[in-house]
Amino acid sequence: MSELPSAPTAPAQAAEPLVLSSAHAGVLTLTLNRPAALNSFTTALHAELLAALDAAAADPAVRCVVLTGAGRAFCAGQDLADPAVAPQAGAAPKDLGDVIERWYAPLCLRLRSMPVPVVAAVNGVAAGAGASIALGCDMVVAARSASFIQAFAKIGLLPDSGGTWLLPRLVGRARALGLALLGDKLGAEEAQRMGLIWQCVDDEQLQPAVRALATRLAGMPVKALVGIRAALDEALLMDWEDALANEAAQQRRLGSAPDYREGVQAFAEKRAPQFQDR
Repeated sequence: MSELPSAPTAPAQAAEPLVLSSAHAGVLTLTLNRPAALNSFTTALHAELLAALDAAAADPAVRCVVLTGAGRAFCAGQDLADPAVAPQAGAAPKDLGDVIERWYAPLCLRLRSMPVPVVAAVNGVAAGAGASIALGCDMVVAARSASFIQAFAKIGLLPDSGGTWLLPRLVGRARALGLALLGDKLGAEEAQRMGLIWQCVDDEQLQPAVRALATRLAGMPVKALVGIRAALDEALLMDWEDALANEAAQQRRLGSAPDYREGVQAFAEKRAPQFQDR
């Protein structure tokens, strides 16, 4: 008796990317793509996101980056089931400092050093490190139903991913302490009111609003925009005299770039400028 022929083996399905990428008119949108886990971070997600940002930084066609999340969350922070951080009975404690140094710090530094503006489109909850990553972007636009949660104290930790630097500078020490110590959910509307984020919009307006903002930024002199980011951050650590000197140094650099000449010429000719520097 002959054997029945075996069924053909189905081709292996390629794993879906953890970061989705789409580009239009100089704007690159990067979407965290772990919706079932509220886009929480794993080492694999870190690696893909950092690689995508590095590629964007090296691509002269990219003039603005939008960072958002798939599904109903922006990012719920660290996935506590990730072997890199999950405590194990009978095993030595995980070195969370090493996780920050290896994964979160490079991501935060990359966002802050991007040669183009970065906009966070917060479509849902941004918790823990997810909130810090959003706030570390240049501008944050959030859907009205979105929320920000400094969840660290609830599991015996402190704000990381730049949270201790960002929070007091954005909202002052008293509010920063209240947010970090209590870990309460903060709605997007209140986040805008206290100056934590740039803008809160109705949910159905989030994508159009972010698209319009990113397109506007992409059409501006992005080298100057990045210089503004750097000068403002540096001035936080300077006295008055050093800030004035830094402004002079930055203006010397920008004033020798083609965008300055184009801006002045367009102003004189009463036309829209065509900025190219990056």
